Amino acid sequence: MANKLIYATSPYLLQHAHNPVHWQEWGEGALAEAKQLDKPILVSIGYSACHWCHVMERESFENEDIAAVMNEHFVCIKIDREERPDIDQIYMEAVQAMGINGGWPLNVFLTPDQKPFYGGTYFSSASWSKLLRQVAHTFKVKRAEINQSANELAHHLQTSDLQRFAKENKEDVFKREKLDNMFSILKNKFDSKWGGIEKAPKFVMPSVWLWLLRYHFTSKNKSALEMVTHTLKQMTRAGLYDQLGGGFARYSVDGEWFAPHFEKMLYDNAQLLSLYAEAFAVTKDDFFKTIVYETVGWLTREMMHKEGGFYSALDADSEGAEGRYYTWTWKEIEEAVGENKNEVAEYFKLTADGNWEHGQNILMSEPAQPENEKSREAKKKMFAYREKKTKPSLDDKILTGWNAMSVQGLTDCYKAFGDELFLNLALNNISFIEQHTIDSEKVYRAFKNKRSSTEGFLDDYAFLIQAYSSLYETSFDESFLKKAEHWAGHVLAKFYDTHEKYFRFSSSDAESLIAEKKEIFDNVIPASNSVMARALYRLGTMLDKNEWKEMAANMASQLAQIITTEPVYMSYWGILFLEITEGMNEVVITGNDFKNIRKEIHQHYLPLAVTMGTESKSSLPLFEGRETTHEKTLIYVCRNKVCQLPVTHVTDALQQILS
Repeated sequence: MANKLIYATSPYLLQHAHNPVHWQEWGEGALAEAKQLDKPILVSIGYSACHWCHVMERESFENEDIAAVMNEHFVCIKIDREERPDIDQIYMEAVQAMGINGGWPLNVFLTPDQKPFYGGTYFSSASWSKLLRQVAHTFKVKRAEINQSANELAHHLQTSDLQRFAKENKEDVFKREKLDNMFSILKNKFDSKWGGIEKAPKFVMPSVWLWLLRYHFTSKNKSALEMVTHTLKQMTRAGLYDQLGGGFARYSVDGEWFAPHFEKMLYDNAQLLSLYAEAFAVTKDDFFKTIVYETVGWLTREMMHKEGGFYSALDADSEGAEGRYYTWTWKEIEEAVGENKNEVAEYFKLTADGNWEHGQNILMSEPAQPENEKSREAKKKMFAYREKKTKPSLDDKILTGWNAMSVQGLTDCYKAFGDELFLNLALNNISFIEQHTIDSEKVYRAFKNKRSSTEGFLDDYAFLIQAYSSLYETSFDESFLKKAEHWAGHVLAKFYDTHEKYFRFSSSDAESLIAEKKEIFDNVIPASNSVMARALYRLGTMLDKNEWKEMAANMASQLAQIITTEPVYMSYWGILFLEITEGMNEVVITGNDFKNIRKEIHQHYLPLAVTMGTESKSSLPLFEGRETTHEKTLIYVCRNKVCQLPVTHVTDALQQILS
């Protein structure tokens, strides 16, 4: 018998549609039922590629006896955190406020009016069964105490982080010494042996390394660049990176990037395209180029809808075991490469007993280890062998924000390598978004055979505005800039809080939850407020809208204290802080060779420049008074509304930009 999740579009919810638990989606029906029956709500939040979510499902949610207790005492609601990050944020913060480490699966008990009073993450079946009975009993006999603590917790959740961290600054905070201070903090936290930030589990945190590349660009500090290149090479040495198929797992459970939870998420890989492309632009090291092409190969082979959108994730598990698809027994190695097994074992550091757990081997390939004809041939054979294994399940919903991040990654690859492959993928990707998750009035969160009814959140809009701006810079198609401007106006109208002067996570039209959140901390995905602020700053530069630039600068200024003292978790804010501190160049190209000039300029790493161009006429403000002639193509380099004399050669323009 199926439960009500059978009508869901989320692959994660559909995984639970045949549990004996009477799961429902979050919505009016389930919430009204809880009030009518005066039952506590059990909210269980996860995502399709989550290993421990599957374990808890197997042990508890498929258990008839446990399901009977859940059904008797609770209104049970399942949530895909990727479809409803607004709900996930609130209840994750609630559990952390209870002094419990957050994570997924996230299981939270609420009063019938949605206020949390207890929660946790993964529970074994024995402890879960015991907890269910305890909570049901306590809810009946100590209702007044539960209501009181739930009200206190709800009040805490309604307190904005900005009240604690945003400070009005009277003096100018955008100073170079602040950037130097941020670098010193990052250097102290750096793992000089394995790369990354020193701890385990180890997450990639792409915007930390993007900031360091920009800091190196402005300061010429060699250590900053070495930290990035060392990290990017170490990240590819073992299980975090798929040695045969390309693409990165979400994080490594150890500090050496060796053994990951093997799920592959679109958002990590989208950002890593930008990071490896920029590292190539700075160093011209072909190693980084190889990683980009392999990762894009994986995306197009395994993650792409036929119309150009990208799916969300690949699971960690297959055949009931974590990493089974990516790891190798000695027998499998023998079957795949035959008599070359010893050479392959030496190359990938494999052993007959396994270099990991349960006799399994994780492929390892040191970055300095050169490939040869034999290793390439072995890789092909092993890839072909692996293709016949049972593949991890695919979460084939398509999220607007994550796809917009992919557009950004692909345009950065196009800039670095000049290969039309990347631009075409980006254009197909944005076309998919426009056809399936946008209408004339709003942006929607997701698509899975049909568009979801949930409006996009601030991150969807912010990443989309960023994607449109980047597509303009890499194509000079002004319609993209107009779309970026349109959606920025929509966000200002529907998400901006005029009192706190930051953006709410949900639109003012969205369903009312027990707390209204504003996301300010950058993590593996940058905070939606930092992405929006930076999008406004760059778009304000291109459209000559000073009020947008000032709004972005004010947002960064009020958070300056925490940006400059906590750069790991404010790293995307740090990029904006650096752009404001150092100032942006406007590079305007006019004339019939404007596209070739753009392509040549983009081969260089120029993080503090926006690029605009037209063959003849344009109504955009930065083209006003710029001479347009078919005989010669002119390049204007301006900064803070002061322009240098136009030049005709890229080398001269680069000199002006870099000076």
